[in-house]
Amino acid sequence: MVDLRLGQWLKNLACVLLLLPTTEGLYAGITYVRNAVAKGAVCLDGSPPAYHLDKGFGTGINSWLVHFEGGGWCNNVTTCLSRKHTHLGSSKQMGPDIAFSGIMNNRQRYNPDFYNWNRVKIRYCDGSSFTGDVQAVNPATNLHFRGARIWLAVIEELIAKGMKNAENALLSGCSAGGLASIFHCDGFRALLPMGTNVKCLSDAGYFINVRDVSGAPHIQTYFSEIVSLHGSAKNLPLSCTSKMKPALCFFPQYLVQQIRTPLFILNAAYDSWQIKNILAPGVADPLGAWNACKFDISNCSSIQLKTMQDFRMRFLSALYRTANSSSKGLYVDSCYAHCQTETQETWFMPNSPLLSKTKIAKAIGDWFYDRIPFQKIDCPYPCNPTCPNHGLNPQHHLESGSAAVEETILMRWFLYWLVVIHIVLFLRE
Repeated sequence: MVDLRLGQWLKNLACVLLLLPTTEGLYAGITYVRNAVAKGAVCLDGSPPAYHLDKGFGTGINSWLVHFEGGGWCNNVTTCLSRKHTHLGSSKQMGPDIAFSGIMNNRQRYNPDFYNWNRVKIRYCDGSSFTGDVQAVNPATNLHFRGARIWLAVIEELIAKGMKNAENALLSGCSAGGLASIFHCDGFRALLPMGTNVKCLSDAGYFINVRDVSGAPHIQTYFSEIVSLHGSAKNLPLSCTSKMKPALCFFPQYLVQQIRTPLFILNAAYDSWQIKNILAPGVADPLGAWNACKFDISNCSSIQLKTMQDFRMRFLSALYRTANSSSKGLYVDSCYAHCQTETQETWFMPNSPLLSKTKIAKAIGDWFYDRIPFQKIDCPYPCNPTCPNHGLNPQHHLESGSAAVEETILMRWFLYWLVVIHIVLFLRE
């Protein structure tokens, strides 16, 4: 009798392990936009674009959150060829599922304002923040620069799937995707019905034009190469390109004041990606003097901290025109972080970062629904004790089909079979 009861108890434990709660929410399956290929709307390698959709329910059935995946850029043939063989350049390399967490989570306790919306993540496989459009394809490389076409092809499909009836719509993105949400903000608004409440959110997409620690204009040169290679100029906001060189219009500081659609800027003043790749890129620090500091801000020397405080002041100066109306939102914390909407820990958890005693999820939800305006800038580092400042953010393009999903599922099955083996061994004794 004891053996039977213990055996049943162990079986129940195995089932519980499989059903362990996770803050990641659900895993959303991939959808390929195969008819986009005929329009030339393809990834770097010519494969069809893709997205992940979890349909809305209840009061959110006619609300849409469209989120651009991030993942940097490619600025020349060599770097684009490297991306071509990864999920950032080919839908053939994308996993079948990705985890929807943070702003994409489908549970109210983890995502109070957007959990029941139609939530879409557009996969990033063009390397230009969805701005490229070059008709010619070099047969030697077979590289396709068609990011702008991908954007339109995916949106056309979503409109046909019900977004034409949208009552609320939020265009968002992280990192290179956050930059794309700025570029396409007004265009997104123009594609939806007049009565739709449309707003945009840029998470860690406010890249600024500053010189690196060696004094070189590294990021300006890099962005210029992207715009040239991908033929992006014609797809950047005309309100900016009509006044200055198109390459400068890849920097939000030169175009956000012309954006008419309500826009929320979420960014860390000490953006870890910008510190690592704009302020102190490897090319400007060949001896690696910044390596320890870039890994963890607490390792920075007093001189490096002074340089980072100067970067913060330049960042705030580049923002000064952003909060020029009550329709704009601003959440600039003093964390050493990059992308804070996609990870549950920074989006909405008990220990999530706070600014003016407000979590990111609440600030954005209040702003979207016009409950409370939010335009706040944090005090300088190290004043905010709620910030995790190691700079070790999870990958902001959770490739869960090939990594996170498989890891989670395999771990649960491992635990399950471990318990089963113990049961078998116990019953044999």
